[in-house]
Amino acid sequence: MRILLHCQGPAAGTWHDAFVRALPEAEIVAWTPHDASAFDYAIVYKPGPEQGAALARVKAVFNLGAGVDPFLAMPALPASVTLVRLEDAGMAEQMAEYAAYAVLRVFRDFPRYADDQRARRWSPRRRADKAAFRVGVLGLGVLGQRVAATLAGLGFPVLGWSRGARVVDGVTTLAGAAGLRALLPQCRVVIALLPHTPETAGLLNRDTLSLLPAGAWLVNLARGALVVEPDLLALLDEGRLGGAMLDVFVDEPLPADHPFWHHPRIEITPHVSGLTLVEPAVAQVAAKIRALARGLPVTGVVDRERRY
Repeated sequence: MRILLHCQGPAAGTWHDAFVRALPEAEIVAWTPHDASAFDYAIVYKPGPEQGAALARVKAVFNLGAGVDPFLAMPALPASVTLVRLEDAGMAEQMAEYAAYAVLRVFRDFPRYADDQRARRWSPRRRADKAAFRVGVLGLGVLGQRVAATLAGLGFPVLGWSRGARVVDGVTTLAGAAGLRALLPQCRVVIALLPHTPETAGLLNRDTLSLLPAGAWLVNLARGALVVEPDLLALLDEGRLGGAMLDVFVDEPLPADHPFWHHPRIEITPHVSGLTLVEPAVAQVAAKIRALARGLPVTGVVDRERRY
């Protein structure tokens, strides 16, 4: 079995060594330009169009990131090639940590206490009623369900939204366009964990974000394209929204002249809410490669029409 590995950057050697250990029966070959060799499978992180020809000849491509947009935009990748995404691989716990921090920070009024500190103002506030502090989770896949369960475990009323109907223990679920419009007015914090698809691009815009209660916060841990950035900025400047914690952006790295950097009601992190962990990811991919080689089905296969 020959496996093509495309992973660049300082961690490339770490990934290569981990796959060699996990798949001793396979030949793991690092991708090089113009390589016309035949491979059975490909493991890829952040592909470029130059990988298209090589990927078109394999049985399945395994993505080492969460988003599959670059693959779906690759015209040379035929539908006959199975595309498999990572499922969790250590990301769910990290995103739950991030979401819990964001919600607790808003719930306990820490942004306003930070303002008070800068103004040398001593102004204790009453603790909010947790039973009335509803949190919305947009997207109820593996990551969204873990985030929703974590927040519910902290005692927050959690509402979850997805395109189709879902049942999640301890979470009030809604679905479809009507469900989104019913969920948003109830939420003091809304957390985006949706994939980037034609249906979700620009979903969080002036119209939908204006449905949130005055002073509500947006937390985006999914894809920058879900949010219409000028609309978010306008609603913050107008005082309609309380703030935003953003880990993902339309353009990454975030350009140095972007207004998000200096906005007093926006907190940014550099796409770190759910980093891919080497050992869990390698174990997952290795198990799926062995299953496919035996003719067995695997989970995480991307539906190209749904784009996730």
